[in-house]
Amino acid sequence: MKRNVRVSIIGGSGYAGGELLRILLFHPDVTIHQVTSRQFVGEQVSRAHPNLRRVTSLTFCRMEDLVPCDVLFIALPNGVSMGYMHDVMLKAKYVIDLGADFRLKDQNIFDRWYHAGHQAPSLLPRFVSGLAELHRKELSKARLVACAGCEATVSILTLYPLVKHGLIRGDQIIIDAKMSSSQGGNTPGLASHHPERHGVVRSYRPTDHRHSAEIEQELSLYDKSIRVSVSATTIEMVRGLLVTIHTVPRGEITEKDLWQVYREEYQNEPFVRIIKEREGIYRYPEPKLLTGTNYCDIGFA
Repeated sequence: MKRNVRVSIIGGSGYAGGELLRILLFHPDVTIHQVTSRQFVGEQVSRAHPNLRRVTSLTFCRMEDLVPCDVLFIALPNGVSMGYMHDVMLKAKYVIDLGADFRLKDQNIFDRWYHAGHQAPSLLPRFVSGLAELHRKELSKARLVACAGCEATVSILTLYPLVKHGLIRGDQIIIDAKMSSSQGGNTPGLASHHPERHGVVRSYRPTDHRHSAEIEQELSLYDKSIRVSVSATTIEMVRGLLVTIHTVPRGEITEKDLWQVYREEYQNEPFVRIIKEREGIYRYPEPKLLTGTNYCDIGFA
């Protein structure tokens, strides 16, 4: 891809869009071309993201006013981008969707988990998963990219080396996810209201979490028996995610075996870190330390 890449963002006023905007504004090879928002049309992006005051003078525009660019990011709520995709993909050579609409390859599986008919099913097979650690070769040639979900990203990256090297049983995987409030987006609701959220430890989705399908889709490339059970709990944390995964080994596994497979898969990956200290309070991954970074920390016991 050429340097000085012209990038536009659809849906730049939300949490995901704002974080994406912050990262790209400081990227040496990127120029932000346009950012859309229905709520803040004509206002500076700092109106929605005060942390960007004096960082940029960009103003929000309407999606209808988008002009061609090199890369188009879409940061819209789930179920929205599929209605626009056929049109907006004409605006850029590369399209990267941060939402869930194109993560699943099978239309029937999508309909089952999201309880809605897909509006652009012909595009599903054309999207490549945005997990570079698993799909770097495909991504180098991809025009359409679907970013992985939050719980799915952490779970897939953690399980991938174990599944690929056959260390664990694929049909007995339990995933316990502790979720932060920002994962629900910036639209106010009773569940995010401070008196309701403060101090909470709430079972959000004890069974049938949507990201189960995404995790199974990616890991089944290495083990067809993959079946996961995801339980999601909301806690009093604004940003980040802590996932604890319980697995059953196929045979005897030593700590050396675990280090070996994780190092083999991630030693050259810039954003994946294996964390296992012998002492101290940060012996295992801690979401608080990762806020505002690109890192995914993985530990094991």
